[in-house]
Amino acid sequence: MQTKKLLLTLFEYKAWANQDLFRLMASVSVDTYAREMHDAIRILNHIHVVDQIFAANLQSQSHGFTALNTPDTPALDDLHQRVSKTDQWFLDYLGQQPEASFGEEIHFTFVDGKPGMMSRGEMLLHVATHGNYHRGAVGRILFQIGVQPPRDTMTVYLHQTARIST
Repeated sequence: MQTKKLLLTLFEYKAWANQDLFRLMASVSVDTYAREMHDAIRILNHIHVVDQIFAANLQSQSHGFTALNTPDTPALDDLHQRVSKTDQWFLDYLGQQPEASFGEEIHFTFVDGKPGMMSRGEMLLHVATHGNYHRGAVGRILFQIGVQPPRDTMTVYLHQTARIST
């Protein structure tokens, strides 16, 4: 299977998982679980900041971030809109990339000012796996307050989108 097709599947899955998680979080009482919701939103905002950093890196642009999270915590609805827009950006970006571009090495600057270099494919893989890791942390917070987290797995995504049968 081609790299582009695999990455597109990963980013479609990422967008699907984000939508499921944000929908569930919108149903949690902020009044009852203020601290937990704040922590969960901070984690989701961190994912979004890193996504934005790597979107800039992929375009050889300055990302403008000096930290891996923002000083202020956004409202859940605002963050959801921004994440959805960024998810769509990655899908559009991937759709426009020729297969050969994923091996291209890109030089960039990390938030701490140190130089970095990764292939385009490595950057995209990092964005996908980084978000998955941190969504799991949000799922743990939800579980601790008695909310069943979404079944955020690739197989569930593929089954729900009729790509595999059970």
